[in-house]
Amino acid sequence: MRSPVDSGRRRLLSSGLMALAWGGAATSLLPSLARADGGRSRLPLSPVADGATGRELLRLPEGFRYFSFGWAGDRLAGGGKVPASADGMGVISQEGQRVRLIRNQELNLITGPFAPGESGCYDPLCGGGTVTMELDLESESLVSVDASLTGTLLNCAGGVTPWGSWMSCEEIVHINGHALGGAPDHDQMRDHGFVFEVPSDGRSSAQPLKEMGLFRHEAVAIDPDSGVAYLTEDQYTQAGFYRFVPKTKGKLADGGQLQMLVAKGYPDLRREAPRNQTIDVDWVSIDDPGAGRLNDDDRIGIGISQQGIDRGATRFTRLEGCAYRDGRIYFTSTDGGNAAAGQVFMLDIKQNQLSLIYEIGAEERPDFDYPDNITPAPGGGLIICEDSALRGPGRGQALYWLSPKGQPVQLAINQVKLGGRDLSGAEWAGCCFSRDGKWLFANIYTPGFSVAITGPWESLWRSA
Repeated sequence: MRSPVDSGRRRLLSSGLMALAWGGAATSLLPSLARADGGRSRLPLSPVADGATGRELLRLPEGFRYFSFGWAGDRLAGGGKVPASADGMGVISQEGQRVRLIRNQELNLITGPFAPGESGCYDPLCGGGTVTMELDLESESLVSVDASLTGTLLNCAGGVTPWGSWMSCEEIVHINGHALGGAPDHDQMRDHGFVFEVPSDGRSSAQPLKEMGLFRHEAVAIDPDSGVAYLTEDQYTQAGFYRFVPKTKGKLADGGQLQMLVAKGYPDLRREAPRNQTIDVDWVSIDDPGAGRLNDDDRIGIGISQQGIDRGATRFTRLEGCAYRDGRIYFTSTDGGNAAAGQVFMLDIKQNQLSLIYEIGAEERPDFDYPDNITPAPGGGLIICEDSALRGPGRGQALYWLSPKGQPVQLAINQVKLGGRDLSGAEWAGCCFSRDGKWLFANIYTPGFSVAITGPWESLWRSA
C-alpha cells in the first residue's frame, strides 16, 4: 500500500522531469521544494485601468497594461450580438500587429443561434458557438468580430491546430430522445457532445467530428509531428484522457481511431497519484465512439469512458486544460488530488510516460485552487486559469504562472464590478499568447469579454 500524502502536498513534484520539460537546471528547481511558504511567489498587484473602457477591471504587476475587447452585447459584423460566457480561445493567425483569435461561447441555451444564417450552424435550436475576432495590437483595438460557428451547446475549451484552425469542444452530452437539463425532451434537437473544426477565416462547416467521440469534451492539443490529437474529458464521476489517431495527418474529418489512456498499475488517479516518478502508459481503443449513453440506463455521458475502463483504462476526474510543448502534453484535473483542489499532469509522448508535476494542497487553496485552461508560457512553465468556487468579493479569481521552479505566481486578479454587481468571482478562461510572446490574451467568463495584457514579460520570467 502506498503511503498517504499529507494535505500540504503541492509544489513541483518531479523536479528533474520539469527541468527536462521546461529547460531549467534540475539543481535550480530543488530549493523550491523546501521553501517555508510552499514555493509560492507573490508579485505586488495593483488596480490598472482598462485601455478601452477606463474601468479598473484587473489588478496587474507594475509596468503591465491591458485593453478589453469582444464584450457580450457588441454587434457582430454579420448581424446579431456577441454572446455571453466567454470560454476557451486561441490565436489562429498573426501577420505583423494583426492577430486573429477564435473564442468559444459556452451557452446551454435552446434559443436558436446567436447570429443569423444557415451557414456554419449545426443545430438551429441551440445557442452556443464561436466568434472570430481580429485585433490591431499597434492601435490596441478590436478591428472586427463575427460569428464563425453557431447552433452548438456548451462550447467550453478546444485548441489550435498546427494547420491554423480551431477545435471547438462541446462540454455536454445530449442524445435525441432524452431530456436536457431537466427540461422536457426537445425531440427536434440533434445529438451534442462533439468536436467541431473552425477555419481561420469565415464560418465552420459545422460538421461534427464524430469519430473523436461523443462525451463531455473540454480541450484538445495536437502533436505537430504526428498529427495525433489529445483530448480531455470534463466528467465528475469518471473522466478519461484520450488520443485520436487520424487516418490522414492534418485532416481530422477523414476519421481515425479514438483511444483512452492506461496508466499502468494505476487504474484510478482521481485522488492518489505517485509523486516523483513516471508511470508507463498504454492505450486502449474505443470501439464505438458514438456510444455516449451507457446501455439502456440514463447515465448519459459516460458511455465512452466506460468502454475504456472496461479494458483497463485509467479514471481521472474533471480533466480540463490541455496544451502541447516540445514533445509533451500538459493537462489539468480541476478537482483532482487528495485535497480535491487540482492536479497538473505531463505526458511524454515519445517515452509513453505520465507524471504528476503539481498538486494543490488543502492549505494552499486560499491562494491557488481549481486549475482550468492552460497555455505554455514563453518564459517556461504554464499559464493557468483559475475557476474556483471559493472566489468572490474580496478575492477575485486569478490568472497564474506556474514557473519552471514550481512556483504559482499570480499574474492578474479579476476585480470586475459592473452595474452594481461584483463579478470578481467569474472565472478566467482562454489564455493564449501572441506569436511573438508580447501579449497574453484571456477571457473573463462573466459578463463575457476578453483582455490583451502586455508589459515587461522578460523581467517577470527572470524573477522566479
